[in-house]
Amino acid sequence: MTKTALICGSLAFDKIMQYHGRFADTLLADQLHRVNVSFLVPTLRTEFGGCSANIAYNLKMLGGDPLIMATIGQDGGEYLDRFHKLGIETRAIKKIDHAYTAQCFVTADQDNNQINAFHPGAMQFAHENNVADQGKLAVAIVAPDGRDGMLKHARDCAELGVPLMFDPGQQLPMFSGDELIKFIEQAAYLAANDYEFEMILDRTGLTPGDIAQRLEALIVTRGDKGSEIHAGGQRYDIPVVPAAAVVDPTGCGDAYRAGLLYGITNGFDWPTTGRIASLLGSIKIAHQGGQNHSFTPAEIADKFEAAFGYRY
Repeated sequence: MTKTALICGSLAFDKIMQYHGRFADTLLADQLHRVNVSFLVPTLRTEFGGCSANIAYNLKMLGGDPLIMATIGQDGGEYLDRFHKLGIETRAIKKIDHAYTAQCFVTADQDNNQINAFHPGAMQFAHENNVADQGKLAVAIVAPDGRDGMLKHARDCAELGVPLMFDPGQQLPMFSGDELIKFIEQAAYLAANDYEFEMILDRTGLTPGDIAQRLEALIVTRGDKGSEIHAGGQRYDIPVVPAAAVVDPTGCGDAYRAGLLYGITNGFDWPTTGRIASLLGSIKIAHQGGQNHSFTPAEIADKFEAAFGYRY
């Protein structure tokens, strides 16, 4: 029985710069209509990012079988090399020769205010990938990606009978209420943080009960308050695992979703699946960037037992 999880979502490079002053000292409130400023950023780092890569990175370390389906640009060779070294399959990644890989440019000041610029690049061609080309799949996730790609891949999964997890994330504002309802009807699972879930309720006019009854599971994360899973008419409250340190929340949601996919492909119950997901989020937040933490399946099993008192 296949345990392959298709991960549809973005691949991106994150360029993170640190400005040692305060934006507020340079940006004049009465002159914002004609801004022309430059910030000296003595530090710059590049992180491997994108939702599909972050999810696959965590799922692979758990011992899962992730298959990334995404688009990468002419500058993506280093990323593909990284996947090969990690043992992550790349056959479903399409190279777009006339575009750059999606990139996010983040400038933060000393108060941790941020000015961000995002170039979608190759991500805009995600719809050129086809779920039907990827063989037998246990589950798929449609995570933030190009708008047309997200619509197409959800539709493909529904037509092929592949259980789908819909994870709109930061792309949620691109979709109308009717489109979100269609996603929910096509999905088996919906995963969202509490803010995103409130937006979904507002745009669709549905109640939490309306949404939960259309799905096998509704998963809502609530930061340091834990998460909740609604499935089979039951609500399961998933506790937070205390983190060794709170360093960087980037990629925590993706790590959590990897835990969900691992539980689903291995047939675990929802309380156990949610707890694995919670543990992964706790490990990730103690490290900077979305893919700089590491663990083995055995280490995760031990940490799980220490946190929850039983082995999965």
